[in-house]
Amino acid sequence: QVNFVVCQLFALLAAIWFRTYLHSSKTSPFIRHVVATLLGLYLALFCFGWYALHFVIQSGISYYIMIIIGVENMHKYCFVFALGYLTVCQITRVYIFDYGQYSADFSGPMMIITQKITSLAFEIHDGMFRKNEDLTPSQRCLAVRRMPSLLEYLSYNCNFMGILAGPLCSYKDYITFIEGRSYQLQQSEANGKEDTKYEQTDPSPNIAVAQKLLICGLSLLFHMTITKTLPVEYNIDDNFRATASWPVRFFYLYVSLMAARPKYYFAWTLADAINNAAGFGFRGYDKNGVTRWDLISNLRIQQIEFSTSFKMFLDNWNIQTALWLKRVCYERATFSPTIQTFILSAIWHGVYPGYYLTFLTGVLMTLAARAIRNNIRHYFVESPAVKLCYDIVTWMATQAAISYTVVPFVLLSVKPSFTFYSSCYFCLHIASILVLLVFPLKRTQKGSKKHESVQPVWSRKLEEESLLQKNNYSTTNNSFSQKQEITCRYQALKQ
Repeated sequence: QVNFVVCQLFALLAAIWFRTYLHSSKTSPFIRHVVATLLGLYLALFCFGWYALHFVIQSGISYYIMIIIGVENMHKYCFVFALGYLTVCQITRVYIFDYGQYSADFSGPMMIITQKITSLAFEIHDGMFRKNEDLTPSQRCLAVRRMPSLLEYLSYNCNFMGILAGPLCSYKDYITFIEGRSYQLQQSEANGKEDTKYEQTDPSPNIAVAQKLLICGLSLLFHMTITKTLPVEYNIDDNFRATASWPVRFFYLYVSLMAARPKYYFAWTLADAINNAAGFGFRGYDKNGVTRWDLISNLRIQQIEFSTSFKMFLDNWNIQTALWLKRVCYERATFSPTIQTFILSAIWHGVYPGYYLTFLTGVLMTLAARAIRNNIRHYFVESPAVKLCYDIVTWMATQAAISYTVVPFVLLSVKPSFTFYSSCYFCLHIASILVLLVFPLKRTQKGSKKHESVQPVWSRKLEEESLLQKNNYSTTNNSFSQKQEITCRYQALKQ
């Protein structure tokens, strides 16, 4: 953990230097790629030792697969290899070396690299093999129409800004940033036409970085002072379960899981700040003309803590991973896309049994929450007073359901997880099944509307987000000019 924090702080300073002295207006993309890659591999080597070779091996073999297999099937082979290699590494780390410990946890960066490998393979397949009319608007705008060079590929996977904690970004966004075209495209897309008045302006990320570092400091302070006094493991303490009343137990469940979140807030917000400090992450301006540096942000803390539905929570938690799951699994699944997506999420997270218990429980919670929302919510939105009461009740229910669902994710093992659920008499599992028996789910429609009607709780809002989130075109698309790319993006935004 100390290595991680030290390396991320070094990456923050390197990002400031990178933006100042290796700005795209002063330096060629080749030099920026080389420096970003070498710094990333150095940080990985410092933090994980020779385990960092796994990052190069996984990326190198995946690139070789793309070259020899061809665009028709590369996405399948890359997906199987990258996820399989990640799983093997997780198995050896967990079951051979150190179960339940996080020393030399090199699988964290590999999880991000796996996302990048699989995402890019699908984007190249979409851009170089599939017909344009067969693609969804988001797939069309993410499609890559030229094979990246080895340097571009390694830079995308292993750059110093995201090698330790991500977040995931699209290949086109990254290449556009390296080539120095991110702001010009954003300005053009925001207006729907090219606006040369602002094309040479380089918006400063300093305010956004300072705000995010403040959030990091508060999150770290909370984690170091509060989190350790509210351990999640106390939920299965024999004396606590025997003496505490149900309201007290559920209240402690909520506060203990809430206290476990700031470490994620710290890690993801710091990673976002590092990218912003390098000049990556600009997403245009809001309606008040304020710059937005949330292109690759991974969470929205206020919406998480005050979410009034399971959907709202997942919409704002680990955003880039949710988008990855949608793009490589959900919208391409031929049957049971929700179940397949949750299973993929569990496999990607690791091999601890607690992960699978959490995500299988999440399937039930997702379907039950959707059924309740579709069948009863419209009765409570007419009157502001009634709507306020409804929001309070649903906030309490959402926090209880989220906390109940993710306990195995924290406890990791089967025995303590079942101890917790049995102490609660599997109450929310049973309640979810009863809800699904009582309330009908909306029938799915054929054709393109099918995915819209059965999307998992995070996906509908995030599909809009994926279109709005400046998935920029890069010059790797030699078959389209920059003006055509902007037109495509603007049309997708209107859709």
